[in-house]
Amino acid sequence: MSMPMANPMVGGAAMYPTKDIVDNAVNSKDHTTLVAAVKAAGLVDTLKGSGPFTVFAPTNEAFAALPSGTVDTLLKPENKPTLTKVLTYHVVPGKMDGPALMSAITAGGGKATLKTASGGTLTATMSGRNVMVSDAKGGTATVSIANVYQSNGVIHVVDKVLLPG
Repeated sequence: MSMPMANPMVGGAAMYPTKDIVDNAVNSKDHTTLVAAVKAAGLVDTLKGSGPFTVFAPTNEAFAALPSGTVDTLLKPENKPTLTKVLTYHVVPGKMDGPALMSAITAGGGKATLKTASGGTLTATMSGRNVMVSDAKGGTATVSIANVYQSNGVIHVVDKVLLPG
């Protein structure tokens, strides 16, 4: 499959396939919480690395839907290990763009198990035309913007924070 000519806009900003995951994410007004969390967890250099990475990127609204105080608690220095685990749970090593996800779901008889950078698993399925990603706790996120290509991988914007078991 060929790459699209232009990436979708995310958070009101153009996403450039020549920039890495971090350099694009910092421009999205919908991902300021995610960027702050990545910085607090010390994952900037990792996500600027060569990858490739597939990132299921929760929006600010997804973080805001967590129980009150959760984000502030996770951002505290003493909770860095927990924050790191939550964030790396959203990262799948390798480049799983939409066509690759669809192939994996089809090959898996309707679901694909994805091994995350944290060592956990996510399950990708289809609901109509939407890709759904389920976490270890039974939560399910919908991919709202797929195939945001980066120089070191691909981002899929999701509407929920995925939580490891």
